[in-house]
Amino acid sequence: MQQLDLEQIAPLVPEALGRFFHEHPRVALAYSGGCDSVFLLACALASGAEVRPFTVNTAFQYAFEADDARLAADQLGSETSLLALDIFAHPEVTANPPDRCYRCKKVIFTTIKEAAAREGIEVLIDGTNASDDPARRPGFRAIEELGVYSPLREANLTKDAIRDLSRQMGLVTADKPNYSCLATRVEANCPIMPELLASFVQEDWRKRETSV
Repeated sequence: MQQLDLEQIAPLVPEALGRFFHEHPRVALAYSGGCDSVFLLACALASGAEVRPFTVNTAFQYAFEADDARLAADQLGSETSLLALDIFAHPEVTANPPDRCYRCKKVIFTTIKEAAAREGIEVLIDGTNASDDPARRPGFRAIEELGVYSPLREANLTKDAIRDLSRQMGLVTADKPNYSCLATRVEANCPIMPELLASFVQEDWRKRETSV
């Protein structure tokens, strides 16, 4: 994949994001490799910020998502740090209570904050945008409690605006679909087991094979 020229991306960075990275020149990024976090990485780099992307890999995501995240970072001349997290070591999450999403986000962002702190980075940012509804995203509570910044939301950038700017920048993730967490398929209060998640992945692959 051809690496993009950050100098050509720089004029497309929204002014509010440019100001944010001027005020916070060294940040850690919760980086999934999705449209929002890749766009945020591009804006940070094009603004001259020192940014460390951290990708947390758990059994709740498809295995290919970590590879996608690495490839998208490569396009920007960056490198993501992969943090392996054994989510099954956190029974408060896998017990699958109604607030599972909050508990899971708390574990994930705490893991990133600790990794960033070991590198002397105090500011953590994420790709929450202005289209995300706090009423439907329990993870907002974890973000607020841990003091995570959400520059896209603060800049009032919607999902549509982010996709449009991503296309103009030539980002590989401009039209990438959102992949939901595998745990969302499990009814609340039903424990999440490795075998159950594996069955979801196998089912999805069967559907893809039959649709080709």
